[in-house]
This record gives sequence, structure tokens and C-alpha cells, in this order.
Amino acid sequence: MALFIPRFRSRSGLAKAAVVTAALTMVTFLPSAAGQGQNPEGPPQSGPAEVLPLENVVPGMQATAWTAFVGTTPEPIPVEVIGVLRNTWGPGQHIILAKLGGKAARTNVAGGMSGSPVYHDGKLLGAVSLRFSTFSPDAVAGITPIDLMLEINEFDAGRPIDTKIAGDSKGASAGSLALASPKPVAGKLGLAERVWNASTAELPAGSYMMPIETPLTFSGMEPAVVDAFAGFFRESGVRVMQGGAVGTSAGSSRVTGAGALNPGEPVAAVLISGDSSATALGTVTYNDGKRVLAFGHPMFNMGPIEMPMATADVLTVLASAFRPVKFANSAEIVGALRQDRHSGIMGVLGENATMIPVRVKVKSFGEHDALIHQKELRFNVFQNQKWTPPLMMMTVFNSMFGLNDYALESTFRLKGSIELQGDQTIDLQTMQAETGTPIPAPMALAGWVGDKFNTLFRNSGEFPVFESVNVSIELLPQRRHALIEQASVDQRELRPGDTVTGKVVLRPYRGQSLTESFSVTVPPNAQKGVLRLLVSDAVTLDRSRKFAVDRNRLLNLTETVAALNREPVNNRLYATLLQQSPTAHLDDKTLPNIPLSVLTVMRTSSRGRIVIEGHSVLAQTSMDFDWIVSGSHSITLRVK
Repeated sequence: MALFIPRFRSRSGLAKAAVVTAALTMVTFLPSAAGQGQNPEGPPQSGPAEVLPLENVVPGMQATAWTAFVGTTPEPIPVEVIGVLRNTWGPGQHIILAKLGGKAARTNVAGGMSGSPVYHDGKLLGAVSLRFSTFSPDAVAGITPIDLMLEINEFDAGRPIDTKIAGDSKGASAGSLALASPKPVAGKLGLAERVWNASTAELPAGSYMMPIETPLTFSGMEPAVVDAFAGFFRESGVRVMQGGAVGTSAGSSRVTGAGALNPGEPVAAVLISGDSSATALGTVTYNDGKRVLAFGHPMFNMGPIEMPMATADVLTVLASAFRPVKFANSAEIVGALRQDRHSGIMGVLGENATMIPVRVKVKSFGEHDALIHQKELRFNVFQNQKWTPPLMMMTVFNSMFGLNDYALESTFRLKGSIELQGDQTIDLQTMQAETGTPIPAPMALAGWVGDKFNTLFRNSGEFPVFESVNVSIELLPQRRHALIEQASVDQRELRPGDTVTGKVVLRPYRGQSLTESFSVTVPPNAQKGVLRLLVSDAVTLDRSRKFAVDRNRLLNLTETVAALNREPVNNRLYATLLQQSPTAHLDDKTLPNIPLSVLTVMRTSSRGRIVIEGHSVLAQTSMDFDWIVSGSHSITLRVK
């Protein structure tokens, strides 16, 4: 029976494979002495290696793969070549099909084996990177030829058109930036909704050659948190599991990384470090003493990246015909990953990767504001426009999880800040309680934080460089949600300069009604006529402006920060005087009292980015409220 092997589309701009003109070719990224290389009597070592050209690979050829089953020392695996699958990964990208023996025959092709180097007669053939289907009785694997992996080095200074690199703001005009700006992949769904929806979906396993799942190992995370995010990560081809922590603080590594990550040894990509950690596990394919190749397939296929690279220690390999996997602890950071490409990942020993320092303080209060419990957690999260938002959400969610004081009737109050390079700050303030939806309040609150990062990364101007994130979360003992029931004022006939005083009645989730006083002053230049006093929550007040901002993808970083800081807060009560004259919301700008002639011109030139309201804000006041406010009430006033 013939095997069905779908063709994988290759990345655009893939360099042509180097032509191998000799049976033995010396491969090296950096100049090295020719006397160094592989030890035929033991595990392979770092240094230049001889390459076996793909044209010399024939069915029945016997080879040896190296991978760690316990600890860090690679063990040999007998390999029998079945044949070469032509154009399996795209035009000119062939895959070697092979059957593994030895211990791998029992464990099957396990997650974490990605990148295990394969040698024939001392010559490097490629890396174990693919597996065939699930429930297969044979350990059939796909091997990525080494020449495909060596192409990664050619991209080290490259940049895909749709990827922004931290610290790189050169070489793009406003027009080109607009084209490169990433489009939202989830429509109007927030990050919490995307994570929740993914947690209930299982991706079916197909009967074809697929990249070996990358084990994404979490430590310091509650099992329920890991399970909640498992579906979200599974959509990117990674399998989440519990494991051990990174031993060295992110941002620091060995001075040279010398002696680390020999071929066949486990390697970990560090996504989160600190009180909680997340690492992606694979195996080193090649190490020239400075640069390291691993995996043999993409980790997340992100192109240029900046992520800490660490050693790892394998505890065991779980044998399974369904999803075999390595269990491992990450150990010491020894360098930084720089490329995540179609045929593997590449890192540099001794270099540092800048991460985002995050501090989360959590306090729980009882009746009469009595402090019951508090803790402080510190993390480092790697910077990437796709992965930073969900990882930030996950760390915040995990910080709130497992609190004995939490109950369905609780409310979370969050305050904090996001500090960006260039003295730019985003202030964070919100409250969250259970709303009756399937998404729990802690996840909804963490998703709100993650969405701020999504918005920052979507700016069209430059990659945001984060200096720090500080969040304070307080757990309050009751469900603090209040609905605006009615509002009244002491007088409806006013003169310019008068102050309107009034009261608003709010109906809490449970308990007696709450009455609050407010006042707002009519501007001295107010014209005679009818005004409308709107007593409202943040959503009602901000609907049109937010719609205009969401429609526009041309905001630069400074404008995006300003737009985020102008967002109303859900635990604040707003009293707004409105007059009947149009307001235009264009990009991040609010333009009140626009003449109709100007409005007509703006509609023509704005290309659909303008949102019009039939009123303009004349005056506004707000008051902090220790409840989540919802609803609105309108009162008609007259200026004499």
C-alpha cells in the first residue's frame, strides 16, 4: 500500500541548496582546525563535520542517530534508510525516510528527538525531524538533510517582510510599514476567548509525515493552567507538559558557552524563566563551536528571533505508539537562539537574549479590607509579537490561580504599568468578576492584560521594546458589579458656568442599592440650547472611539500608547455633557464640533477610517468606584 505524503509548502525566498561537488564535504560555520571533528568510537563532538551528500543516500543504507534517553549523554540508535521522499517539503526539498531501531524501536519517534543527528560512516547525513502518523508499530522517521539545515545560516542577517525585529526600526517608509503590519488573526475575539475556544478543540492526527511535536515544558505552573492553554499551543504544533525549571536567570549565559550543546545532546529554547518557566525541547544536530543547529523542523517558524538557549537534562522517554515524548528539566542558559526556520533553529553560544522582566503582586482581602494573604512573583518573558501576548496572559493567569481565598463571588482589582523604551508608559487599571460566561474571571482578567500587548505589537511603526511590566492584583471578597439604575439632577435649567449636581443610583449584584453624588460644570462658552447629560460606564462612553481605533492599522507606537492610555476604566463612573454637533473619530484622534463642510471632505479622504457621532463632548467628570460599573442613564438639560 502506498503512503500518502502531502507536500509541505516551503517558505518564500528559500535559498537554493548548495551544490555538493565532492563525496566528502567539510561543513563549518566558522574557521576551525581540520583535525577536529567526530569521534567514531563515542558520541559526536562540536566542531566541523564531514557531510554525506543526499545524492549518495540509497535504500538499505545503515546509519546511526544520536539522542539522549537519560541525562545529557547521547546514545546511538541504529537507522535503516528506506528511501528518499522527493519534494516532500516543497520543490527541491527532499526528506529521507528511515526506520529507527534500538531503544527508539520501543519508545517510537518521541517528542524531543527533533534534531537528533544521523551519521553514516562518520559523515553527517541530517537530523531526525519527522514522524509518520500515530499508532504506528514501527519507529518510522523523516530525516531533514543537513544541507537544508545549513541554509538557515544564510538567513542570519535576513528579515521577512511581515516580521518586526526588536530594536530594528530602519528601512521602511510609512507605506511599506502599512503593508507589513500584521492583520489580526482572530477577528474581534480577545485573547481570553481565543485561548478558551482552543482549549476545547482537539486537532486530529493525520496519516502522513509530520514534524515531531516539540514538547513545551512548564514548571511553576498550576496543572489546570497548563491544561487550559494546551489547545492554544497545540495549534502551533507544540505539546505542553509539566517539567523542571531553568537554572540560570534569563538574560545571562556562560561567557562563551564553551563545551555546551554537543551534537545529540538535548537543547531547550526558553520562552519564560523565573518563578515559572516554559521551555521547548529538542536535540542538537550540529555545533561548530559557536553556532548551533537543532530540531530539523521549525519550532514556531518565526524567522528571526531573540530567545535564550539552554542545556537540558532528560529524565526519561515515555514510550508510546500514540505520543511518545521526552521528559526533561532545563538547566543552564548558554546562548541565544537567532533563527527559527522551516528546516530548523539556529543559536549562538555565549550571546544574550533580552527578555521582558515581569513582576506580579497578588493580595487577597477579607471583610473590612483585612489583608489575608500576599505573594510576589517574578518572571522573564521573551519578546515576540505572536507569543508574548499569550505567554504574558499565562503568567498573569497562573499568578491568580490556586488562591484558597478565591470564590465565584470574588472580584479581582488590577493596577499596574507597562514600561517601554523611550520613557513611554501604559497605565493598567481594571476590575473583573464572574459574568456568567464560560470563561472564568481570572482568565478574562489575564486576557485583558494580554490584549494590551497584542495592541502594542500591532502598531505599524516599530517593534515595541519593553523595559518592565509591573502588575498588582487584589482579590476582594464579594462580586462587585453594579448596574446604573437611575440618575437625577438638582436643576435642568442652567447658565454657562453653572455646576450641575446630581445623584446616581446603582443596583449591585446583591444587596442594597448604592447612591453616589456627582457634579459637572457647564463651560462658560457653552451656547444656548439643549444639552444631554450622560451618566454611564466606560463601554458606553468609549464605543465609537474604540471602533475607530480598531478599524485603523496605521497607528505608530506613540499613537498606540496614547490610545491605550485614553481608554476609559470599567470601575469608574462618568458624567458627560453632550451637545448636538458632530464629532469625528479618525485613527487615534477625536475631533469634536466638526463643521459639515469639513466633515464631507474628511469622509472622502479618510478611506473609510472615520467614525462619526452626532454629538460632541462639552464637559466631563469621572469618579473612581470600587465596583465594576455597567449601564447608562441620560438626562436632558437646557442652557439659557
